[in-house]
Amino acid sequence: MVSATQQLEVAAKALIPGGVNSATRNVGAPATFASAHGAYMTDVEGRRFTDYHAAFGAILLGHTDERVNDAITAAIRDMDLVGLGATELEVTAARMMVDAIPSVEMVITTMSGSEAVFQALRLARGATGRSRIVKFQGCFHGSYDAIARNVISPADRAYGWDPNSSGVLDDAMQHTHIAEFNDLESVEEIFRRYGDDIAAVILEPVPHNVGALLPEQAFLEGLRRITREHGSVLIFDEVITGFRHALGGYQELCGVTPDLTTFGKAMGNGYPVAGMGGSAELMSNFSSQGGSVMLAGTFNGNSVSMAAAIATIGALQDPELRVHEHLFRLGARMRAGLTEITTDLEIPAVVTGVGSVFVTYFLDGAVRGYRDLLRNDDDAYATFHRRMIDQGSYMYPMALKRNHISYAHTDADVDRTLEQAGDVLAAMAREGAFSAVRQHGRANV
Repeated sequence: MVSATQQLEVAAKALIPGGVNSATRNVGAPATFASAHGAYMTDVEGRRFTDYHAAFGAILLGHTDERVNDAITAAIRDMDLVGLGATELEVTAARMMVDAIPSVEMVITTMSGSEAVFQALRLARGATGRSRIVKFQGCFHGSYDAIARNVISPADRAYGWDPNSSGVLDDAMQHTHIAEFNDLESVEEIFRRYGDDIAAVILEPVPHNVGALLPEQAFLEGLRRITREHGSVLIFDEVITGFRHALGGYQELCGVTPDLTTFGKAMGNGYPVAGMGGSAELMSNFSSQGGSVMLAGTFNGNSVSMAAAIATIGALQDPELRVHEHLFRLGARMRAGLTEITTDLEIPAVVTGVGSVFVTYFLDGAVRGYRDLLRNDDDAYATFHRRMIDQGSYMYPMALKRNHISYAHTDADVDRTLEQAGDVLAAMAREGAFSAVRQHGRANV
């Protein structure tokens, strides 16, 4: 008898390439889902999972949060999409973003983080008249051609030529240079060679696309100094860190103010909305204000996206909810518990993260930049996450991918997950799953 999962998978694969609308969704069972509420999601077979994937971090308050859904329902009673002028929802959302994010004096909205980054880089090039961009090995900034390179690179292609996709013209990426995170010297070397033509330095202030590399304060302050000295634009890509780690993003926590900031994911609690903002001087270069940098997008500022952003940011601002206090407390509880487990089992591991994000690297020694992550045992990492899914805690089963806690998670959820993790890691230790870490470093290098 064909199961409901099999029926849906067959239909999806017949109609959608690979059966998924984003390649990163194709990670095996459970592959088909029926519902998601709060901290949990349920597949079509009725199995419930505590969700730490959180749609790559887009779910901040919890799935189908009533505050957000009620705001959207109210908004669409009056308007779907006009596509002209401005609406009260757009102005309200913009004011909330400007008030929240230290670097933002003016703001635009988009439908995705990739679009926000695209707009930021085009604006930086248009405003400076320069062509080159500096990014960091391990940072991901969406699908825009100029930046689509060098994320989770194997050792033989790290820091070199490592496009994320075929079909991208080499010329589009040749003006993008790769530096090492937390290594100012690698940045200064690029500026020594190309300083007069570097339009922007872009980074995730916490590179969450390779887990959670924690930035050194001197590194962030150094980037601010270098870019100012050379007249380049400093861009913080806070598509993941924005709103999740603080109302004003990671820049609020570190006290370093970039020129431009991109944000998205968590700002709409799962609904499609993102944005980009910065100084009024830079933002005035957009064609909407008479500048030369094109700004366009039919669905930008639509009522559903704006209502979702207003409701989500409003919840983060509510002093009675204490959303970030809850997220940071549960995140610390999870990281402390995983550290205790790996220490007691004598597993070589580094448990790290910030706020609601937690990561367990399987390696020895400190972790500062991507070079250190080349020692991670990718097989053990993916196996741990896969077995946690089998236990009922959904952690994305691919090496270097992070886990997220939402406002809907509870202490009981964390305690249950830690109990499951203890069982899984103990079994893996008995099987010798971590021998490669002790003997040779990263398993696939």
